[in-house]
Amino acid sequence: MNFTLKVWRQANAKSAGRLETYAAKEIPSDASFLEMIDIVNDHLEADGKEPIAFAHDCREGICGSCSMMIDGVAHGPVKGAATCQVHMRSFKDGQVITIEPWRSVAFPVLKDLVTDRSAFDRIIQAGGYISAPTGGARDANEILVAKSDSDSAMDAAACIGCGACVAACPNGSASLFTGAKIAHLARLPQGQPERYKRVELMVAQMDDEHFGHCTLYGECQAACPKQISIDVIGLMNRDYIVAMATKTPDMAGASGHG
Repeated sequence: MNFTLKVWRQANAKSAGRLETYAAKEIPSDASFLEMIDIVNDHLEADGKEPIAFAHDCREGICGSCSMMIDGVAHGPVKGAATCQVHMRSFKDGQVITIEPWRSVAFPVLKDLVTDRSAFDRIIQAGGYISAPTGGARDANEILVAKSDSDSAMDAAACIGCGACVAACPNGSASLFTGAKIAHLARLPQGQPERYKRVELMVAQMDDEHFGHCTLYGECQAACPKQISIDVIGLMNRDYIVAMATKTPDMAGASGHG
C-alpha cells in the first residue's frame, strides 16, 4: 500500500510548526500505524534527514503514549483503539493522511508529534493516596464489593491517560480523564476515607493546568480508546458539589473554591 503523509513538524513549543509531505511506499496492510511511521523514518534516516518524532512505548494500547491526531480524529478512524492498534488496512491505498499532535494549551508540543502530558500526572498526584488499612491480600479481600461497583470501577480504571479526550473536546476539557481517575476509587470502599477531599484537590489541579470547562459535548467518550462513559463526569461533578457543600467556611475560603 502507498500513502501520502502530511506530517506536523515542530522543533519545540516556542517555534513555529508546519506540515511537511512524505511518501509512505510499499507499506504492508497489516502494519500498524506506528510501524508505518517507522518505515518512513527509516527512509528519512537513510536519506540523511531527521526522522519524525513521535511518542510510543508498549504498542499494545496500554501506555497511552501514542497520542496523535489522524485526519483530525484522535487516534484515527478505528473506534475503541489507540493509534498503535490502528492498522493500515483501515485506510485506502493511495490515501492522503494528515498527522498532527494533540492541540491543547495544557499539552505543549515538545517536538513534532510529541506533546508534554505531565499535566495529567499532576492531577493524579493531587489526589494523593488511599489510607484504608486493608492489611495483606487476604484482609483486603474480606472487604465485600458489589459486582456492579467493581465493574464500574474497573471500567473507569481502564483510562490510559492518553489525552484523546482533551484533544477531541471543543473546549479542551480534561473532565473525562479526571472523572475516570476519581470514579474508580469513589466506587470502592477503599476509596471512601478521602473521597471528597480527593475530588476537591483533583478538580482544583485540573483548573490550575488551564484545561477548558466541560459542557458535555460527548466528543471525549467517542474518542476514548477505552470507551469510558461520560457518566464518570457526572459522578465527579456530584462529588465535587458534596465536597464544597460540606466544607467549613474557613476551609472553603482558604482553598479558593468556596
